[in-house]
Amino acid sequence: MKLTILGGGGFRVPLVYGALLGDHAEGRVTHVTLFDLDGGRLSAIARVLGEQGEGVPDAPVVSATTDLDEALRGADFVFSAIRVGGLAGRAADERIALAEGVLGQETVGAGGIAYGLRTLPVVTHIARRIAELAPDAWVINFTNPAGMVTEAMSRILGDRVLGICDSPVGLGRRVARVLGAKPDEAWIDYVGLNHLGWLRGLKVGGHDILPRLFEDAALLGSFEEGRLFGTEWLRSLGAVPNEYLHYYYFNREAVRAYREAEKTRGAYLLDQQAGFYEEMGKPDTPPLATWHRVLADREATYMAHNREAAGVGERDEEDLESGGYEKVALALMRAIARNERATLILNVRNRQTLSVLDADAVIEVPCFVDAAGAHPVSVDPLPYHAVGLVTAVKAVEREVLAAAESGSRATAVKAFALHPLVDSVAVARRLVDGYTAEHAGLAYLRR
Repeated sequence: MKLTILGGGGFRVPLVYGALLGDHAEGRVTHVTLFDLDGGRLSAIARVLGEQGEGVPDAPVVSATTDLDEALRGADFVFSAIRVGGLAGRAADERIALAEGVLGQETVGAGGIAYGLRTLPVVTHIARRIAELAPDAWVINFTNPAGMVTEAMSRILGDRVLGICDSPVGLGRRVARVLGAKPDEAWIDYVGLNHLGWLRGLKVGGHDILPRLFEDAALLGSFEEGRLFGTEWLRSLGAVPNEYLHYYYFNREAVRAYREAEKTRGAYLLDQQAGFYEEMGKPDTPPLATWHRVLADREATYMAHNREAAGVGERDEEDLESGGYEKVALALMRAIARNERATLILNVRNRQTLSVLDADAVIEVPCFVDAAGAHPVSVDPLPYHAVGLVTAVKAVEREVLAAAESGSRATAVKAFALHPLVDSVAVARRLVDGYTAEHAGLAYLRR
């Protein structure tokens, strides 16, 4: 079975390959094709993968190419993890937004809109090439903004594109751990959009144990989200929000922390990654050890500005483990390729899951997965405060999709202006001017 990884020179690709190395069952991935526009990055990551696979029986064969069509031909699964504009683009998104006093985070607020406008034309082209060259392939999307990108690709590929994110899984694992439950045996009642969802229940043996968390202040404040949001606010919500909702609930504090920081997250990663790939260009650099060292620093500094705004300090060691998007991707491939039924939180078309959204809106919910694909599970309605956020942000996503399709500057302005974290037409116009001046990839937005 062939897996093609788009963005194959990306730093986190070894996580995916590492997961594949542990799979020795019949029907496993036997060939991995890395695609990237940057040959130097491809070579660096191929070196890491080469050392990872040393001594592993039946390790998947790795090849690399800068030709998209070559990468797609014969693929059974396509894993998309591209970054249009690179980390330099992300850093610029943050800087331009913060100059206007609004959030420029990668997937949230003005930064997420700019990233989406840059990315959607590219992933739409990719989806068309997949439909032409690998029509039977399943696409696993990790490209951000994941919900918006998955929805754009689904307009061409239908239900054969599924979005994944490690945030809900990581949240579920942390909550299960503090409640003494085994994460793999717990049902996570989670619903929302990508980076905009809430954990509302945790069932073990059919019994919801989440209320016990809200009854015990020590437990509630003992993990990442409890410290980030504060126990009082979590009790008010009666649910545990995805960590990205900190940008909404504590927006002014987050913006202030970003503006006062020596570097934004994008600028920090830009420097870090540049150092990594430069180091990997030296023949005597130990590939795997170097990669592990940089990965540990990346994980430890994740959402550092938000923790600073909340006054909670560094992440605890037990909170450093992510949800493991590579494990989600592997479980998803197994379920489809081998008809091994699994339950996963995915970004999928709504169908009739949330009545406040139309059938084609991509949402993030638990799904049953088998050889026929992902089937979203029926969930309880959202409370009104959550409905307001979900529908407002989905409306913005639709305007971004429309702007990317039409090239309309007016529609792009509308997308920015309607976002709850921008809420100013004047600021929206300046943001569009700033982003189009900065990014060649936004030249398609006509005046």
